[in-house]
Amino acid sequence: MAQNRANSSAFIEADIYSGVILRTLEDGLLPEQFYHVITGFTHGTTYNMKTIGTVTIQNVAEDVPVDYTSIESGTVTMKIQNYVGDAWYVTDELKEDGTDIPALMNARSMESSRAMKEIFESRFLAVAAAPMLAGVNTINGFDHSFVASGANNTIEIADFLKMKIAFDKANVPLGGRVAIVDPLTAATIASKVNLVSDISDFASKILLNGFDKDHEYITTVHGWHVFTSNRLPKGSYTIGATTVTAGVANVFMSVADDNTKPIMQAWRRMPSIETERNKDLRRQEFVTTARYGFGVKRLDTLGVIVTNALVY
Repeated sequence: MAQNRANSSAFIEADIYSGVILRTLEDGLLPEQFYHVITGFTHGTTYNMKTIGTVTIQNVAEDVPVDYTSIESGTVTMKIQNYVGDAWYVTDELKEDGTDIPALMNARSMESSRAMKEIFESRFLAVAAAPMLAGVNTINGFDHSFVASGANNTIEIADFLKMKIAFDKANVPLGGRVAIVDPLTAATIASKVNLVSDISDFASKILLNGFDKDHEYITTVHGWHVFTSNRLPKGSYTIGATTVTAGVANVFMSVADDNTKPIMQAWRRMPSIETERNKDLRRQEFVTTARYGFGVKRLDTLGVIVTNALVY
């Protein structure tokens, strides 16, 4: 985005009416506790994490040899495939004719940083939802993906219980279960239950140490700590025999520890702003870039309930 007199007239002295700069309203961001940060991935483009399956115990009898059995193993991968950036400049003429230009540049820098964070969160939620939106994802006989059972595909309290049972049958720890839902889904919940004002110790730590601001903590439903986000994936989704043409994917996951977190993430280049003067065009230029990746580490601690994105 370029800054010049044509698009920055509010910052020229003759047009200034107030010393207050009105900035875009912002909502909060999900905290780092929601994904497993890989710190040792410093080169290359693909990270491979080894996985192992479960062991089956067999009955043993006297003078009968024990069968030698193998354990399943494999890898999950993550790629550094997100490369994003922003650039803008301010002309010498604007700096000469305008006022509060340092404040304008500071606000522009902060908005750039904010936008980088928002796309980071949107891509995190999209990566988390993607494998769940491909089918019902049955694990140990119970679906981890399904469409909400209420009228017009709105959420029911029974849907939280259904996802709880699916996680229980997958041996997911009871602590650290979070549900990231759309504000409309949260409104549906509010219409069905009396929301409690007490916040659990787990939710309190997330709110105090992780969230930027304004991500609302709703309540705990069947062990799920329910938070809201406006950046969940939206679209037309078919799970099983049900299609929701205007749907939103509400993400359920365990974030009890790095072993249970379903999504891993790595930075190759943290966002930072570089600046230099372009003497030929008589302007100061600013560029910010970032490189990072996400990967799905496990499916048994992940779930999605698709709800109506338009009604509650």
